Amino acid sequence: MDTKIKKIQRERRKKRIRAKVFGVSDKPRLSVFKSNKYISAQLVDDARGATLASATSKNIKGKSVLEKAKAVGESIAKQAEVKKISTAVFDRGGYLYTGSVKAVADGARGAGLKF
Repeated sequence: MDTKIKKIQRERRKKRIRAKVFGVSDKPRLSVFKSNKYISAQLVDDARGATLASATSKNIKGKSVLEKAKAVGESIAKQAEVKKISTAVFDRGGYLYTGSVKAVADGARGAGLKF
């Protein structure tokens, strides 16, 4: 399939998801982004338009892609715990809920973040 078509399809899925998912300060949106090399996650307060916490796999060395993704999820959950955030709304960003996106969610849940 052409990469341009794939990008358009992901953007459509992202818009559909974003129309339903909205984060506020006590229950922010856990947004996931993945590139070809890295995966990152942010806790976003949509009401204020502010990022509350963020984590990326750029500084994690020597692990598999899924282990890095799980570590990103654990890191974002620890940052949320420091800011006294216990629940979040998961935003998969138009990506399918498999592989590294699922690993981020599992890592965050395992470290105590509820969604």
